[in-house]
Amino acid sequence: MLTEIHVAGRTLRIVRGDITTIPADAIVNAANSALAGGGGVTGAIHRAGGPAIMGELRRDHPGGCATGDAVATDAGLLPARWVIHAVGPIWHGGGHGEPTLLASAYRSAMTRADDLGARTVTLPAISAGVYGYPLDDAAWIAVSTVLVSLGAARSIAEATFVLFSADTMEAFGRALVEAADTLADGDTQTRG
Repeated sequence: MLTEIHVAGRTLRIVRGDITTIPADAIVNAANSALAGGGGVTGAIHRAGGPAIMGELRRDHPGGCATGDAVATDAGLLPARWVIHAVGPIWHGGGHGEPTLLASAYRSAMTRADDLGARTVTLPAISAGVYGYPLDDAAWIAVSTVLVSLGAARSIAEATFVLFSADTMEAFGRALVEAADTLADGDTQTRG
């Protein structure tokens, strides 16, 4: 399975694991619009990072965050400097702007990380869990959007999707192959 691609000196990779244990400058959280803790990735990030993250969210973003946008906090006890809280859409059948909102959530997360000066970013599969986004579609939007954002970034050199399940890893692997195949430049190298 293809696990990483290189474009213009930057790397996009996928790994299976626990996003709270992998060191990075910025960790992206699959947040809800209230920026409240919960289950899944956001619950794990808040548990591992400690209460300072929620305290900062309540202080600086009491109104939450719009779907498709992202906000940043310090990372608390996580092996990172920042957490980027990105709000993906809940799947309602695809006719309610879900693809645009999911791409916007990833773009916003990458922009926030780049503006902070992050060189490395870890990301989850936003909206592909309890929010019900179809996995293959979510993976393609994630990979293609982050790849474009990575190419335009000033500071980010490496983006890594940290995926929890084998099914998610396989879907993101297929999306990575498709993205690598669509890159027309001769400067692209792939390694699996």
